[in-house]
Amino acid sequence: QVQLVESGGGLVQPGGSLRLSCAASGSIFSISIMGWYRQAPGKQRELVARITTGGSTNYLESVKGRFTISRDNAKNTVYLQMHSLKPEDTAVYYCNADDVRVGDTYLEAWGQGTLVTVSS
Repeated sequence: QVQLVESGGGLVQPGGSLRLSCAASGSIFSISIMGWYRQAPGKQRELVARITTGGSTNYLESVKGRFTISRDNAKNTVYLQMHSLKPEDTAVYYCNADDVRVGDTYLEAWGQGTLVTVSS
């Protein structure tokens, strides 16, 4: 019922920048929270950043000042602008949409993941 499609991952050198995008589609009335998680090899998935409909944000401590999350509510799209990337940022990044209202139902949805590799 709800699909999330991510784009923007790739290979970047340390200190470089990338911008991830995630568009939600389906019979969506509203999405309360959109966010980005990441999972590095051998590690648990962790929350990187999330943003509410009203624009309130939360960030993983290690990305504060380097990453910026934003969203376009009209397009049901969330972005993650990443600067000053470090090798430890290497991971598969997953888009998440929580409290997605579809009719009278509330759902959670995940994207398929996009790989970000930071390496020289």
